[in-house]
Amino acid sequence: MEETYLLNYPGVKKKILAGGKGPMPHFPPGTKLVFHFQTLLDNFERTVIDDSRKAKAKVPMEIFVGKMFKMEVWETLLTSMRIGEVSEFWCDAVHTGLYPIVSKGMRLIAQGKDPLEGQRHTCGMGNMFHYNTTGWPELDELMRTPQALIFIMELIQVGDPFSYKRESWIMDKDEKMKEVPSLHLQGNALVRQGHFREAAKKYQEAVVLLRIVLSKEMPGDEDYIAVDRLITPLVLNYCQCMLELEEYYEVLEHTSDLIHKHKDCVKAYYKRAKAHAAVWNEKEAKRDFNMVAHLDITLAPLVHKELRFLADRLKEKYWEEKEKYWNCLEQEEKEGKKEEEEKEDEEGKKEKDGERGVL
Repeated sequence: MEETYLLNYPGVKKKILAGGKGPMPHFPPGTKLVFHFQTLLDNFERTVIDDSRKAKAKVPMEIFVGKMFKMEVWETLLTSMRIGEVSEFWCDAVHTGLYPIVSKGMRLIAQGKDPLEGQRHTCGMGNMFHYNTTGWPELDELMRTPQALIFIMELIQVGDPFSYKRESWIMDKDEKMKEVPSLHLQGNALVRQGHFREAAKKYQEAVVLLRIVLSKEMPGDEDYIAVDRLITPLVLNYCQCMLELEEYYEVLEHTSDLIHKHKDCVKAYYKRAKAHAAVWNEKEAKRDFNMVAHLDITLAPLVHKELRFLADRLKEKYWEEKEKYWNCLEQEEKEGKKEEEEKEDEEGKKEKDGERGVL
């Protein structure tokens, strides 16, 4: 078929190699596009730079519409295609400048490596100029001499934005905020069923979403304060699950973080006190229990009960350790006596042998 220029996108020519099937898909933001691709140099040999079918992983590529993929032109190319269509696109150098960075990342992922490993906190081009090389000569050449490239693409699948579990980085702020209450309710339901590990994961997912939102808000603003308030009950629920799972040091870490930010968080002090008590930190446990009673006088009876229970456990532990200590001493004495008896027997035997020798 003849090459045609994509409308409203200068510097791109399209040639359909195999027609797709069905009507033209709809591509709302968040749509997942699954495709295979080849990248070729625009030379006489049409040298192949990358081929997703021949890569180590041999899995199709995925991008999401409207999610700032570095090769923005790819989104334009793919959204001009039908499912099953195979097309060849010629793209001017103005659209391919970042391809070496994208290719490097895809190659590292195929090798099971982190595509961002070793990078400084700067833009992709800045990282390339800092390190001077991508690690692949053909990509270094493209960095030195930006040029037109040919992309042969096959659109395999178009996923509805709501047909799959969306990763947090794909969601916008509103989507993250809508997902949090659902995760909270799922966690609560799992707690009622006694599935504390699974519940903790739900609370943790919700906290991660909120912290991503929080990172983009201005500290002290109303939105920042509102989001921060949503995090506290989720972290407390997570800590309660960790108490049930007897992962006490995890509780100590997260409750201490909460108390550092919210000095009057009674529930955080209470859960931290329980964790301290569980790992025999008597002084710290008493301090936190007393703080609970100081912050909320209505909880004084509960604190008194917890302190009495802690005292009983400490007393029990004392007698257990004392018994172990005396048992160890008795065992050492028995072993010492046994060694002395064996030594005396050996010396007596030597004396008898000596007397026989004299006779």
